[in-house]
Amino acid sequence: MQNRAPPHFSCFVTDVLNERFPDAWIGRGGPIPWPPRSSDLSPLNFFLWGYIKNTVYAEKIRNIQHLQERITSAIETVTRDMIQKTWQEIDFRLDVSRATDGACIEMY
Repeated sequence: MQNRAPPHFSCFVTDVLNERFPDAWIGRGGPIPWPPRSSDLSPLNFFLWGYIKNTVYAEKIRNIQHLQERITSAIETVTRDMIQKTWQEIDFRLDVSRATDGACIEMY
């Protein structure tokens, strides 16, 4: 994030989302607005970004090429089992959200 811009919001990103998921993506400026005070139900938010970040920065980054290599390597370590467990977790979070009528609760 630079210049106080919110994360995941740029013309490039929205263009790609509009092209690949026309009228079907949730987010700021998107066809489906992100619900206010919504808990993070997205697997990308509660798992993937944190996992990738921890893996990438497990060692000191030397330069941009090294960063790109670390990101690629980190993504290649994501297994099918990890993705399946992530979907199980999102099912749990959705159940909690339904049970609490969508109230924001702190997940462990």
